[in-house]
Amino acid sequence: MRLHDGRVVHFPAVMGVLNVTPDSFSDGGQYLNPERAIAHALEMQENGADIVDLGGESTRPSGAREVPAEAELRRLLPVLRGLAGRLRVPLSIDTRKAEVARAALEHGASIINDVTALGYDPQMARLAAASKSAVVLMHMRGSPENHMRFARYRDVVIAVTGYLAARAKYAIRAGIPASRIILDPGIGFAKTAQHNLAILNSLPVLCALGYPVLVGTSRKSFIRRIAGDSPREIEFGSAAADALAVAAGAAIVRSHDPGAARAAIRMAVEMRGRNITK
Repeated sequence: MRLHDGRVVHFPAVMGVLNVTPDSFSDGGQYLNPERAIAHALEMQENGADIVDLGGESTRPSGAREVPAEAELRRLLPVLRGLAGRLRVPLSIDTRKAEVARAALEHGASIINDVTALGYDPQMARLAAASKSAVVLMHMRGSPENHMRFARYRDVVIAVTGYLAARAKYAIRAGIPASRIILDPGIGFAKTAQHNLAILNSLPVLCALGYPVLVGTSRKSFIRRIAGDSPREIEFGSAAADALAVAAGAAIVRSHDPGAARAAIRMAVEMRGRNITK
């Protein structure tokens, strides 16, 4: 995928997670200090991340509360400024607010990762179209504050695929080219463990829509439930899910441990005979 700044993301790619929040489910509070966050972003880059995804608002399954844009920006701006000229890989901004996304784009971000698929802020689609940024459209029911209340489906694969196809059409109508759209089934967002497994087992159905698909299983509760709850078990379980996702057609995996994810998808690529450039 060619980004508006001329850089190219080669698939399959690893998106490293950087949360500058006090309450994210896995690493909340670890990178609130801007210097620690900057150092971790650069470390992820060296460990194989093709993209760094920076977020200032938690969307954890329970207890997440909306953060005002001003507070989100206070967390993000020192990190954005500190990464300027130092981060070689593309930067993604994980936000549902156009004000926050605009500031991040002005500081070098080239991807908007919106967990509401451009549905929360009416300005977001216009901003993405005008800035020529790439967009990640994620499936979720409800909001980050209450989404697990809506984890009920007749057929989760049909529901997720239909929703994302409709949101991609919405984005195109708003002026965002299809070539800059990425779809995310929203693993863990308004979904039980069984829903997550059903989606992962049916990834070719979502990939058949024709857009790059991003999968984020890293450290999520169903990984812990299946693989075990120790840090090593969680890392290995997440890497296994990443490999299987890429083997099923995923273009991007979102990971807290990009080194492990990179090794896992290399194996998946070799076993499937797909090309990889890094």
